[in-house]
Amino acid sequence: MRAWATMFEEFLASRGALAPYTEADYFEHVDGRPRYDGVRAVLVSRGLELPEGEDADPGDQDRGQETVRGLGNRKNDLVLELLRKDGVAPYPGTVTYLDSLGAGARLAIVSSSRNAEEVLASAGLRDRFEHVVDGKVAAAEQLPGKPAPDTFLRAAALLGVDPADAVVYEDAVSGVAAGAAGGFGAVVGVDRGAGREQLAAAGASLVVADLEKLA
Repeated sequence: MRAWATMFEEFLASRGALAPYTEADYFEHVDGRPRYDGVRAVLVSRGLELPEGEDADPGDQDRGQETVRGLGNRKNDLVLELLRKDGVAPYPGTVTYLDSLGAGARLAIVSSSRNAEEVLASAGLRDRFEHVVDGKVAAAEQLPGKPAPDTFLRAAALLGVDPADAVVYEDAVSGVAAGAAGGFGAVVGVDRGAGREQLAAAGASLVVADLEKLA
């Protein structure tokens, strides 16, 4: 959230009299979506259109040369800076819930981020999960991102379980919608700011404020 805010605050300020980027933009346009999809959605919300660009576009392009992928890459540069500087502290309630599941739990991570491996390692949680289906995997296997269910279905296949016998845990509206579309046995929405009603409307079977409530 901090990286997205920094990138878009600077970009929108450079474009003059446009509505400033807010936390509401994150939850409405960015949360849970693949990086470049999030960039496009925020631009559309401000009536802006940029060239798509290339994956290798630098994030420090001058005004007039910016591209969708360049802005997304700038956000990613900021994320990596924050990871190196501050690291990641996991939600204590999430760790408590993972501990409560026991050694027999089959777990995978599904993330639109291409930094999921780095984030999990920084949080000290990578060894808790058998598989990681992240933005890099989605790109390599040409899987559409959330709200499409494909990445969740890929994770279930890697675990060797039927989606109907698995549970999705998500804090993004797009992720809850993906789990519901995939026919999973349950979709638990975790309200970190997206809103209980929005998560329920997207298809959450249950909405909690923290996974510790389920431990």
